[in-house]
Amino acid sequence: MTLPGARLAPTRLTPARLVLVPALLALCVGLAGCITLFPKAKPEQLYRFDAQIQPQQSGGRPFTVRNGAVEFDPASAADRIMTIDGDQVAYVAEGRWAIPAAQLFDEAVAHGFDQPGDAARLVAPGQAAKAEYRLRVQVLHFEARYLSGQAAAPTIVITVRATLDRQSDLALVGTQEFEAQVPASDNRLGPMVTAYDAATSKVVGDLVTWVDDKGGR
Repeated sequence: MTLPGARLAPTRLTPARLVLVPALLALCVGLAGCITLFPKAKPEQLYRFDAQIQPQQSGGRPFTVRNGAVEFDPASAADRIMTIDGDQVAYVAEGRWAIPAAQLFDEAVAHGFDQPGDAARLVAPGQAAKAEYRLRVQVLHFEARYLSGQAAAPTIVITVRATLDRQSDLALVGTQEFEAQVPASDNRLGPMVTAYDAATSKVVGDLVTWVDDKGGR
């Protein structure tokens, strides 16, 4: 399968192929006026996303939540931008996330809870402060889906499952799933990243509102 602007994940080099690389480089160094054996690659663009959350007045009492490490779908957790077309998975060839997607999403969640009017305040992993609740976040889907064929613009799909427990007795307060589907305006990286940003904002905003409601009662 060939996707516009995307490529299949590269296969791992075998040990035999890896051995050839230093040998060829040594040959090149030993020849006067040797030209490079490898063509110059076009540099990949680096992108990031964030949660643009509007300040809200929850009306609930303030409380603290310990935020556990986000569990991320391994196929999309790294810095490659994953696309889905039917049962085929590919990664965008000319762009990557500036840092792993799992880390960017974790930062977006922290930013989403750090808004004026939020009842919940996150306690990051490793902080000694006590917290009333524990929040666990699982990112089940984080991908660009080609729902109408490879020539059409993809739809960004982010699905998150959140679980909130009470720290004192580990009693379950609630579990909720959130999903955002945002069509990109074009089948290009720029519009795709814009749609990722909008989908992240929607999912994180819904998550913050739900935690504020559950914990602030």
